[in-house]
Amino acid sequence: MIATALESLVLNGVQYQSGFGNEFASEALPHALPVGQNSPQKVPYNLYAEQVSGTAFTAPRSQNRRTWLYRIRPSVVHTPFEQVDSNLVRSTPFNETPTSPNQLRWNPLPIPKAGTDFVSGMVTMGGNGDAETHNGCAIHLYVANSSMTDRFFYNADGEMLIVAQKGRHIFKTELGVLEVSPGEICVIPRGIKFQVEVPDDGEIRGYICENYGATFRLPDLGPIGANGLAYPRDFYTPVAAFEEKDGDFRVIAKFHGNLWQASIDHSPLNVVAWHGNYAPYKYDLNKFQTINTVSFDHPDPSIFTVLTAPSETPGTANIDFVIFPPRWMVAEHTFRPPWFHRNFMNEFMGLIYGVYDAKEEGFVPGGCSLHNCMSGHGPDSATYTKATSADLKPHYIDSTLAFMFETRFAVKPTKYALETGALQRDYFECWQGLKSTFDRSWQPESTKNGKH
Repeated sequence: MIATALESLVLNGVQYQSGFGNEFASEALPHALPVGQNSPQKVPYNLYAEQVSGTAFTAPRSQNRRTWLYRIRPSVVHTPFEQVDSNLVRSTPFNETPTSPNQLRWNPLPIPKAGTDFVSGMVTMGGNGDAETHNGCAIHLYVANSSMTDRFFYNADGEMLIVAQKGRHIFKTELGVLEVSPGEICVIPRGIKFQVEVPDDGEIRGYICENYGATFRLPDLGPIGANGLAYPRDFYTPVAAFEEKDGDFRVIAKFHGNLWQASIDHSPLNVVAWHGNYAPYKYDLNKFQTINTVSFDHPDPSIFTVLTAPSETPGTANIDFVIFPPRWMVAEHTFRPPWFHRNFMNEFMGLIYGVYDAKEEGFVPGGCSLHNCMSGHGPDSATYTKATSADLKPHYIDSTLAFMFETRFAVKPTKYALETGALQRDYFECWQGLKSTFDRSWQPESTKNGKH
């Protein structure tokens, strides 16, 4: 059975707690949480007390992440892990093939015909850094058409930011249940066990940023002030829910880049109560308060940052998660799409739905692109031609949602990513129509008040 406690927020029949990084407390049975201490000699309901620490014990209080779990059986009860086939999942070092400076773009992964669950449908596209020293990231795609029924998964290498692109997802975690649909994200912390259900015999597809470094957090707002971008209240954490179920199950662990499997004779989703600040959460990207120019020029994409994972270098993120949502474009005398650019940071982009405003065609929902350090990129020739002759009236960009995993290290593609038929080998052609329009006889036009 699954039991849940009544809490303050219900969405589509699933109960949540509101807030980002809060100290939460939740119990699925009354009085299951110990009073006044974390580890009493006798825990209510004869449960086992277990702490999961997501940071070092001595991390500063503002960054310290830990949760106390009160569970039917402790996590240590399983057979020894044995290494299993990692299929198309890869980890550091990403050195299967040389990394070129070429711009890369891929079509969506097709939905498999055979039954495939979330773990089996995960494909690594690339990554960087070092999982063993807690820096960098890996980027995966996934497709699935069947639920995880007798398997559970956890990732010891990093937390997983999951961007749903197709289908309704049900994440059953040790700390409760999250329902995630396209246009929403969820973050599963390092080490937290979970299952992914595909309801209604459907199909799911999406993107994963596996963060090896410091945990994701909300970016500082600086001169924006106290409000704007993603509001803490719009992040939802599950309430306690437990399974009291025996059977023949497997726990799959991602540890030091490999997949390992252990047998377990009960469901590990058996946490009856918990309290702490280390927990999964979800966020609806449609609730992001977009900041944009109301005068001229296209701002840097950092104004669209939803979550950031900082590095040891101030102002340089290990990973930024950035979105390009529906928004008004009102800039005067301005080329409104993103300008042509070459970056220190490295950009992996995906499209959840609609058309991205810098690409007229070729970049489709479920697809992705990679533009690494100092590789030139920007609008394709069709977009450039259209934007340079557009009537600059206020324009609402509607029915689109793109995102970017921006990292400080170059993303090294896997052998699969460079050899798959989904790779668009003619991607470079989209810029070849950008011919010289240089005109030596050009003269500036006068404008009102002598501006611009």
